[in-house]
This record gives sequence, C-alpha cells and structure tokens, in this order.
Amino acid sequence: MAGKYNSMTEYLKDNYKGPFNATDIIIRHNDGHKEGVVLIGRKEFPYGLAFPGGIVEHMKWSDNALKEGGEETGLEKIILDNPEKPLCALSGLDDDPRAFIATLVYTARGDGKLHPDPKEDAKFAMVVTDDELYDLTLEHNARKWAMPRYRHIAQIYLDSIDYHKR
Repeated sequence: MAGKYNSMTEYLKDNYKGPFNATDIIIRHNDGHKEGVVLIGRKEFPYGLAFPGGIVEHMKWSDNALKEGGEETGLEKIILDNPEKPLCALSGLDDDPRAFIATLVYTARGDGKLHPDPKEDAKFAMVVTDDELYDLTLEHNARKWAMPRYRHIAQIYLDSIDYHKR
C-alpha cells in the first residue's frame, strides 16, 4: 500500500472487493394464527424467500439487525436473544449474486403485526412453523430461497433448536 495510496480509504476504494458486511435476523413470532419464524419475500433481485436483513450501515451489527428486522417486517418490538453472540457468521463467496457479502445472523423474538415498510425490500412477511421451515430446507425447495445462504441459515437455526431430536 505504501507509495501508491495516500490513505487506507483510497486503497479500499481502488482494490476492495469484499466481503461487505450484512446482518440477517431470525425472528420468532406468533401472528395469532401460527407460531414460528418470520420470512420475507424479496421484491428486488435476487427474488425469493429470505430472512430479514441487509448491508450494515454505520452502526453496530446488532443494531443493524434490529433496524433491518423492523423495516422488513413492521414488527413493533424485536428483542435480540443475545446481541453479543450471533447464531452464526457466513461468508461464502457465491452466497449472493450481487457481491461478496458476509453476514452475522442473530436470533430474536418479535411482537406486533407483520406489515413491511413499502419502501423496503420486503414484498411480504409471513410466519412459517418449524416444520414448514424444515420443509423449505429440503433439496426440492432450494429454488424457493432468494439465495443459498438463507437455506443454510435455516438449517443452522433448526440444528440450534434441536429440531431433528423432536
């Protein structure tokens, strides 16, 4: 870097190809009809099902997860299970077709009515039961996800709640 660039900012602008940081959030929620986790349908490319989330803005990762979760679900209250201990971190080179994006995934509990902000990326938000989430992790449903990352996140989450030992 010495000699060619006057600052780290110049170097990054010229050379940095990622990973860019994102957060995703698995929100457990009861909508009055079903209890499970919240998924959104993306209205922008890549299309399909996803967990709420987005690129980290100038804030702590845990705060970004709460912000994105609120915007994409409309829930009035979201409480992280453990802001200092995400469920997992993923950084697959091909997880997102738009760029090399690494994510920290948080778990939380949400209260309120699902109504995504129309200015955000969520076309809709819905609750899926653990059984429905498991079904979505099966190979024949892989194309329903916006990106392979979300299917992987669902599998990690189900393992974390010992779904397969029920």
